[in-house]
Amino acid sequence: MSQTVDRALSILPLLAEGPANLEQVASRLQVHKSTALRLLRTLHEHGMVYRQPDQRYRLGARLFALAQQAMESLDIRDIAHPHLAELNAACGHTVHLAVYEEYAEDQVLYIDKVESRYPVRMYSRIGKPVAITVAAVAKLLLADLPEPERRAVAERLDYPRYTPRSTPDAAAFLAELAKVREQGWATDFGGHEESINCVAAPIRGADGRVVAAMSVSAPNVVVSADELLALLPRLRRTAEAISAEYTGQPPIPPTGTTSKRAAP
Repeated sequence: MSQTVDRALSILPLLAEGPANLEQVASRLQVHKSTALRLLRTLHEHGMVYRQPDQRYRLGARLFALAQQAMESLDIRDIAHPHLAELNAACGHTVHLAVYEEYAEDQVLYIDKVESRYPVRMYSRIGKPVAITVAAVAKLLLADLPEPERRAVAERLDYPRYTPRSTPDAAAFLAELAKVREQGWATDFGGHEESINCVAAPIRGADGRVVAAMSVSAPNVVVSADELLALLPRLRRTAEAISAEYTGQPPIPPTGTTSKRAAP
């Protein structure tokens, strides 16, 4: 990379910390003020920085527009699929990817699936809504909503009793979402189908919000709930790797990696 480009790019993270004047920019870059001014003028002409009335510079609107455009052009499914396939190859169980569609009657939809290699499999398909009040991926996606929105969604949902372990009502669902939000992962141990267990982890965008959720699911005749839960560390590492590739940032180690079972 040329020295001029390197210096120009070094200005952007500096201004991300807050507005800075010419002298501060020159000092940080360790260049003469005339050099810093030339770089700032070029960035200003392209909308990457903006000079305020007080003569300090801040990040420009064009930079934010480009960042938003870049994020919108990313397809989380294309990014995630190789990671889903790798996890499936390692554990053999069904791996799902799901997103929340708030404008589609509060639906959580499967957008990708890698099928189990075992003869006993679960029924699910891409494009099909999940059982939103019990599915592990749905719990993660809804738990990330702001509290007022989370409560509003919980109160307008129906609560079918798929099994005796299904979520019974809005109060129980909100309590479960609070727990999921705190621990950063979710489970469904027989809440939708008594014979199916599931563990899920979040995929996050650059702002830290959950943009998708991935899960590993298996019938209890193949593995027990505890055996499936033992895959949680690897599942979370996979989700972190997808998040890092999606945002273009280094993976952030997940916190709270306890293997304590969450409520189903």
